[in-house]
Amino acid sequence: MIRQGYQHMVLDHYVDRLRSIRSERAERLAAVHTKADALAYQTHAREAIQAAFSPRPEKGPLNSRVVDVIERAEFRIEKVLFESRPGCVVTANVYVPAAINGQAPAVIGPCGHSGEGKACDLYSAFGQRLALNGFIALIYDPFNQGERDQYFGIPERECVSGCCAAHNMMGKQLELLGEYFGMWRAWDGMRALDLLLERPDVDPAHLGVTGNSGGGTMSTWLWGAEDRLTMAAPSCFVTTFLSNLENELPADCEQYPPGVVGAGLDMADFIIAQAPKPVILLGQTFDYFDRRGLKTTFAEARQFYSVFGAEDNVANFIGPQGHGYSIHNQQAMLEFFCKQVGRSAIDPLPDVELFPEEQLRVTPEGEVVKAGAKPIFSFIADTAGEMASSREQLTGTPLRAALADLLGLPKRDAAPHYRVPRPATLAGDTYARYAVETEGHIRALLRKRLVDRSHAYTLDVESNVLLYLPHACSQEDVQDDPHARDLNRPEALYTLDVRGLGETGPEVHGGGGFFQPYGMDYMMHGQGILLGEGYLGRRVHDVLAVLDLLVQEGAESIALFGRGQGAVLALYAGVLHDSVTDVTVKNAPLSYHDWLSVPLVAWPSANFLRDGLRTLDLVDCYRELAGRIHIIEPWDASMQPVPEAAVRQQLAEHGIEDSALLA
Repeated sequence: MIRQGYQHMVLDHYVDRLRSIRSERAERLAAVHTKADALAYQTHAREAIQAAFSPRPEKGPLNSRVVDVIERAEFRIEKVLFESRPGCVVTANVYVPAAINGQAPAVIGPCGHSGEGKACDLYSAFGQRLALNGFIALIYDPFNQGERDQYFGIPERECVSGCCAAHNMMGKQLELLGEYFGMWRAWDGMRALDLLLERPDVDPAHLGVTGNSGGGTMSTWLWGAEDRLTMAAPSCFVTTFLSNLENELPADCEQYPPGVVGAGLDMADFIIAQAPKPVILLGQTFDYFDRRGLKTTFAEARQFYSVFGAEDNVANFIGPQGHGYSIHNQQAMLEFFCKQVGRSAIDPLPDVELFPEEQLRVTPEGEVVKAGAKPIFSFIADTAGEMASSREQLTGTPLRAALADLLGLPKRDAAPHYRVPRPATLAGDTYARYAVETEGHIRALLRKRLVDRSHAYTLDVESNVLLYLPHACSQEDVQDDPHARDLNRPEALYTLDVRGLGETGPEVHGGGGFFQPYGMDYMMHGQGILLGEGYLGRRVHDVLAVLDLLVQEGAESIALFGRGQGAVLALYAGVLHDSVTDVTVKNAPLSYHDWLSVPLVAWPSANFLRDGLRTLDLVDCYRELAGRIHIIEPWDASMQPVPEAAVRQQLAEHGIEDSALLA
């Protein structure tokens, strides 16, 4: 593949954005001198956090029950089931001190990304140690961990064989509904807190949260979003959003709360939101979550707490090891929590019993779905169906306005500037190359197939233009895809790699190539979520800006040909740009609704239109393009061909002319 130094373009664009936002935020923090200033700052932070952690369902009955108890001399373990929402069953172990005088302080423990969930030795250990120090500790299984496999019984489920991959599968489907998987995770924690507060032996004045890694994530988010908590100890997660981005550290989908960075927040603001309540930030010397960011967050929080005269209420401890809730961090957590409730922690930490996973099991066979729970993909499918039945069919100007709003398109005042890098040879053809500056330092790479190589240093646009939008890389498509190779029409052929695709994509390392689950494409999509702007929308913007340029330089009519991911871009650009006279899509999805009607979807996250199904679906774009849309070999949710009979039936159901389907 031709590489001319564009591999880090998108990453550097986002780094610049986040640095600018952090600089503006630093000025706002520096202006906080009085309690009134601090409360105003907190109000903004809390509003942004609440917006990210929404929508929230109504609280229904927990339907909790203790199914068994493990008795030990100094504590007992209650095996508990509860429903965080009707049919959504959560499995938990509650560690209860043997002797409680009145009411005891309580702690919820969201687990990190261990397959065993609450039965992981590490999480059982800190649950036991909390109980031995006089706390009631509720450790619960996250989705697709422990007993909560949401895909139990589904064949060919390798793509969700690990809990992180499963979380990201759920997360991208929820995006189409305008929901955030981190809120589903947080809601489990909020309902776990409800469960504790139903207990007469729990002291509501002393409620804590602690967890490590992914559990550190949820401890941080819950601390910012749940006012009833009185103390927190997130471990091995807190740093800065900028540190993770600069270090090219992709996060799980629940670690990208929508819009918080766009609102000017950083991780420290989740801590600051609850000032002056006590919190200790735990890390490790050799953690992959950058300790520099942790120290920065601690310094910012401590300075903010000092305005309340409570700087001693925020503490920091960095253990001597790599990523993990080591004995050192557990000791620091217990000492801090014990201090808040007026007691001394046991020193040294007591040894704990290692329980087999089966012994801590709550359901008969260790599977909530097998025991009758409703899997998350069924919730998603039901909501998608409700949206489809109530959604008004949009056409014309209302459709275009709604689509532009959902995509979050930047304003385009004029055709963009372009550079003319050196030409390139591909499959025996010479291509002129144009780096089109679509936004800041972002450049979309436009190529033109030439007959005369001497024309490679100028942009001379014909009146009739064909623009090809690839699945992942225009160079690969032009060489490997038979339809792309055969585009020898009279119209001039241009190809376009929008941001993050083809020549503008990063070097690919590890298995899976471009489509690896935690690749740079996934990570850049996550940055768009944090900023409250869709990565998909920015790619559509690149196409529209290039169309503006082609029109300015002489194009009177433009035909689009998009394949796979490029087909999604072609559909949107065809609806939104007046100069597009013809759209051909190959390997396109026929509807987003199809992606939510099945448990597993292979399409990358960057193709999911956030909150799209509330207002429209891809079928609306097909209808809008009636008479100028041509469809070749559509793909299903697994990115596999849809049988022709099924395609014709689906087109008919949506009122799309059968003649649009090409062989």
